[in-house]
This record gives sequence, structure tokens and C-alpha cells, in this order.
Amino acid sequence: MTTSTVTATLRLGTRGSALARTQSQAVADAIAAATGAAVELVPIVTEGDRSAEAIAQLGGTGVFVAAIRRALLEGTVDLAVHSYKDLPTASEPGLTIAAVPRREDPRDALVARDGLTLGELPPGSRIGTGAPRRVAQLRALGLGLDVVPIRGNVDTRMGRVAGPGGGAADLDAVVLARAGLARLGRLDAITETLDPLQMLPAPAQGALAVECRTGDARTRELAGRLEDESARACVLAERSTLAALEAGCSAPVAAYAELAEGEHGPELFLRASVTAIDGSDAVRGSVSGAPGDAVALGRDLAAELLDRGAAALMAVAP
Repeated sequence: MTTSTVTATLRLGTRGSALARTQSQAVADAIAAATGAAVELVPIVTEGDRSAEAIAQLGGTGVFVAAIRRALLEGTVDLAVHSYKDLPTASEPGLTIAAVPRREDPRDALVARDGLTLGELPPGSRIGTGAPRRVAQLRALGLGLDVVPIRGNVDTRMGRVAGPGGGAADLDAVVLARAGLARLGRLDAITETLDPLQMLPAPAQGALAVECRTGDARTRELAGRLEDESARACVLAERSTLAALEAGCSAPVAAYAELAEGEHGPELFLRASVTAIDGSDAVRGSVSGAPGDAVALGRDLAAELLDRGAAALMAVAP
């Protein structure tokens, strides 16, 4: 690769939120460090950013990526960084995921008043979340909590939790992705990191997807330096489960894959669940196998969950 090619500036399209900019800047810095290429951020406003409606009412998490993908396909930008869980499961013609960098801790986190844990919140406490998956799992715990649907960025959501002075806060707690708080340097706000046995994460939570045009060999090669094979295998298994269930962000589906050393080398362990939105019932399952079989493992687990009634649970009204 010539010096002029390496030093040509890459344009990275990003949403304007603090978390999106932080994630994009981290990837830009990593690409620059690994390749010597200059990367500049290009802000892009998405439909999801312009609306205060619930994500499900807007048509799913794809509302956050459509404008950025359009800019990629039109050549306005060269690459984009997505929270992987925000991407539709169907691939976008003309675009490719050039890299899945090292994954942050995918667990959910509680930010509650007075330093309380989930089990310490008294019945009737108001707990905010915008994810149907979290709504369903919180209700299924049977703690008597009042689950409140919320939208907004991380600071907006945390600002609704009653602090020492009370103020205008109207919630006792919120549930957020631990990864987002880690990237924003806000881990000190967490009062409890939730065990996956209590709250199984969303498919691909904590993972980033670095996307570019399929035909842009130079950008694919540069971004590909950030690839983490373990992270990609886990994410492929989780999202394969989601896709085979034919579910999106409005369905209460959870999936979490981990890699461990087995008797014959690395082994992928995948767990998934589908919970009725009212918390009345759930089906859970697990499967394990070789990392190279990640997609097949996800499909197999989804088939098992469907055999045990997952479709009916996803149809339960709030």
C-alpha cells in the first residue's frame, strides 16, 4: 500500500449522540493507530434521533442506521460504526461488516436511587427502560416493580432517577447497557451489574460493527485490522438466533454467547430466551459447539425455542 493511500483521510459517519460519537472516535483512533490512516468524523442525523416515539413505533432499531447506510452507499462517508444490536438482522446489499472489534461487557446495569440493587427496590418502585426484552424480563422476576417505557440518551435516562435532592426526577431506577456506560466513563453510576441469570442481554449487546461498502477494498482492509474473531463468533451466534426467530427489537428476545476452552479446543456456549412481554411465561435454552458453527448453533437454538412455544410468547400483547 502506498504512502498516499495510507494517509488519505477516511470519512466516518456517526450519529450525534455522546455515546455514538465516543464509540466512533474510539474506532477512528484505533484505525489511525493500527494503520496510520487519518479518520474524520462526519455527523449524520437519523430518523430515530428526530423522533421521541418509542423505537418499536418507529419501525425498529433500523431507524438509527438507515440514514448512515444511505450516506455510505452514496459515497458521502467511507465507513460507519454501529452498536451492533441496532442493526437489522438482514444484510444490506452493497455493504459489509469489515470488523467486529473487541467486545465490551454485554451485561445490563442498574442505576438506582440510594445505591439500591434490583432486589432491594421496594414493590411499586418505578423502573425505566426502553427495551421490550428488559420490560419482559423485569416483569418475569415477580418483584412487583412498575416498569416505565422511556427514550432518550444515557444522561437523559439517568437524570430521571431520583438523586439525593430529589428534584424533577420521576424514577427509582433505570436499566441500561453496561457497555455504553463503560464507553462514556460512567461506570461509577452503576448500583448493580445484572447477572445474565436475572437479565439475559440483547443479541450483540456490547459489540460494535464497523461497516463499509463491499467494493471499497482499501477501507475494508484498514478497518479489518480491528477484527476480533471471538467477538464476531459470539455475535454471529446471537444474531442468528434472533434472525431465525424472525424477531426484531420489538420482540422480547435475549441471547448471549461465550467462548471457553473445551476438551477439543475453543467451544462456543450460547443461551437464549423469549419472554412474554407481560412476564407471564418464558422459554429458555442453550446449545454449544465449535465457534465456526456459530450461525448454525443460533439457528438450532431458535428452532428449539420455537418448538417450545416461542412464537406464541412473542405475540403476547403488553
